[in-house]
Amino acid sequence: MKTVVCPGSFDPVTNGHMDIIRRASGLFDRVVVLVAANQEKRNHFTPVERKAMIEKVLAQDPSMSNVVVDLFDGLLVDYIAACGASAIVKGLRAVSDFEYEFQMAMTNHKLLPQCETIFFTPSPQNMYLSSSIVRQVGGLGGDISSFVPSCIHDEIRAKLLEEHQNMSR
Repeated sequence: MKTVVCPGSFDPVTNGHMDIIRRASGLFDRVVVLVAANQEKRNHFTPVERKAMIEKVLAQDPSMSNVVVDLFDGLLVDYIAACGASAIVKGLRAVSDFEYEFQMAMTNHKLLPQCETIFFTPSPQNMYLSSSIVRQVGGLGGDISSFVPSCIHDEIRAKLLEEHQNMSR
């Protein structure tokens, strides 16, 4: 059984993230979406909130029954080794993503030689989309309905608006 891990901060999860996860689920037996801590980022949603949002989206799509969501705060390669995954799946939006993701792939491979990284290019409608864009637009009250899954839209919008209002005080 081929297991892959799709790690990310998912802060919040976007349609672009879900596109990569959906495509990976069609190619591998099991996909673990790993909500990982990233000390370099200031998260807007808690890890538990991010995990719950992804699970809510997955519950709406029976074609992704081979996808599970987990939390982890540590070295990705330690998680990979523990769960027996054969690869990491990452999405690459633009050349600007490549340098960082390539460096991480090489580091992970050095730490765990049997670990491969597979890069997926985004679907054309998601090439520009990022969690940062969602947070910026949503926090200012803009329409994020085409950026995030509909079943979690209201939750994301409310949290971003509340956070923006609190920062404005």
